Amino acid sequence: MTGNRRSVTAVYPGSFDPITNGHLDLIERGSRLFDWLIVAILENAAKEPLFSVEERMEMLREVTRPFPNVSIDSFHGLLVDFMKERNAQVILRGIRAISDYEYELQMALMNNRLWPGVETVFLMSSEAYSFVSSRLIKQVFELGGDVSGLVPPIVEARLKNRVRGGA
Repeated sequence: MTGNRRSVTAVYPGSFDPITNGHLDLIERGSRLFDWLIVAILENAAKEPLFSVEERMEMLREVTRPFPNVSIDSFHGLLVDFMKERNAQVILRGIRAISDYEYELQMALMNNRLWPGVETVFLMSSEAYSFVSSRLIKQVFELGGDVSGLVPPIVEARLKNRVRGGA
């Protein structure tokens, strides 16, 4: 590469309610692929999240501390508008199964229509996390199941406090 290479900023959007080790794996891998990675929490008033946006941002900041080129932010509205504000060029998305791909392809095509030239990069989930989703983590945990090894320890502690402690 030449010295005049353009810096590439990617956005990894999601609800992250809660963050899983699958998310963290994608963040770590994305941090190696891009000059700057913004993990962006979608603020969706229609959903009833377990954790507030602020709590999710705190947990994400804690678990991404080892990655100096990763920042945490939140947004509402269109992802491409957020990306323009942050001067980002790439959307990072994880794919666990074919069903994820069908949905993600639709989103990628719509985002490209809304902002021609934006690129979406799909990363396959690591095999160890290919079945893990935030929704599944919450369901298993609320029913008393063990989610250790599927979420970072700080997230497991917060889940115990929120779900079992009634916080």
